[in-house]
Amino acid sequence: MPTLAIVGAGPGMGLAIARTFGARGFEVALLARTPEKLDDLVALLGKEGITAAAFPADVLDRPSLTAALDAVRARFGTIDVLEYSPAPHSPVPGFTMAAPSEVTVDNLQPQIEYTFYGAVTAARAVLPAMRAAGAGTLLFTTGGGSINPVPMFGNVNAAGGALRNWVINLHNELAGSGIYAAHVAISTWIGEGGPEGIPSATPEQIAPMYWELHERRDQAEAVFTG
Repeated sequence: MPTLAIVGAGPGMGLAIARTFGARGFEVALLARTPEKLDDLVALLGKEGITAAAFPADVLDRPSLTAALDAVRARFGTIDVLEYSPAPHSPVPGFTMAAPSEVTVDNLQPQIEYTFYGAVTAARAVLPAMRAAGAGTLLFTTGGGSINPVPMFGNVNAAGGALRNWVINLHNELAGSGIYAAHVAISTWIGEGGPEGIPSATPEQIAPMYWELHERRDQAEAVFTG
């Protein structure tokens, strides 16, 4: 069976993406910092008939991320689709938001490490096997500010914009190899309780776009606007 690895798996988008691919015959590897939360997701997916397993890893600890993805291959045999979408729902040391004029190396570097360097690390961990197989899908998620920046997220958007540029260029490099890379920008508030006037969508509404990208394999980028 094919395998999906989700880096940054959680009870929102990660779970919805896992269900979307699991319902189509994929086994699912869930990677995140907190083992207990991962175990809950594995149990929930198991009740729905989806084979899943937990692999604790921290995207800020690049060796741990590489080791976890190696463990996914050892467990499932292959990683056919990699989806990278970590989001700091709990406090992360050194993480602050800054307007563009307030961006410093100190408050930008953690965002770069988390959003961009973690994605590069994950891709490098899975690309050799994908190249050998001549097939694979790489999907990288950011907020819509990676395309249309918002002043209050000056450092966050800069890191997302760097990731977007790299993913699109990776897509260009991989053309004709059988491996596909795409950037996903989510330009809505995910779930309930968003700011007034901001469009919102449920994870279940957004997740099918990931399957469509995997199936079509002809877009370097997709934007969800609700």
